[in-house]
Amino acid sequence: MIKAEKKLTGWHVFAIFGGAFGVIIAVNLFLAFSAVRTFPGLETSNSYVASQTFDDRREAQEALGWTVSAQQVGDELRLSITKPDGSPVQVGKLEATVGRPTHVKDDLTPDFQFDGRSYVARETLAAGNWNIRMKATALDGTPFEQRVVFTVKD
Repeated sequence: MIKAEKKLTGWHVFAIFGGAFGVIIAVNLFLAFSAVRTFPGLETSNSYVASQTFDDRREAQEALGWTVSAQQVGDELRLSITKPDGSPVQVGKLEATVGRPTHVKDDLTPDFQFDGRSYVARETLAAGNWNIRMKATALDGTPFEQRVVFTVKD
């Protein structure tokens, strides 16, 4: 019994190239749709209106001279706000959202309490990069907004 030799024809090559490009296009479409679906989106409803007071708000915030840092210590998330002399700042109001920089599914709003040195919340975060998007109001009414980037180690 003699087996017939199979030949690679133009249609076979076309099918191979078509299949390869089909897989590439399908993966690219999946990644594009995933990126658009998970992007948090809108930062401000009207950027022109927000820009009209930006310089004034920035100057008032910089005049406070605050430095902000965050870290995970055991089961506590610590948000430290300090004056230029290194002393802790107690704010009039603090709103903060903690989340991953790439998506919003892990976002949470911790209940920060001032302990005399920093703001502490009972939260245990997984290892990796995190952001705190905070809005605080100084005791004199000056608004302060900042995104604090920090890393939680294993």
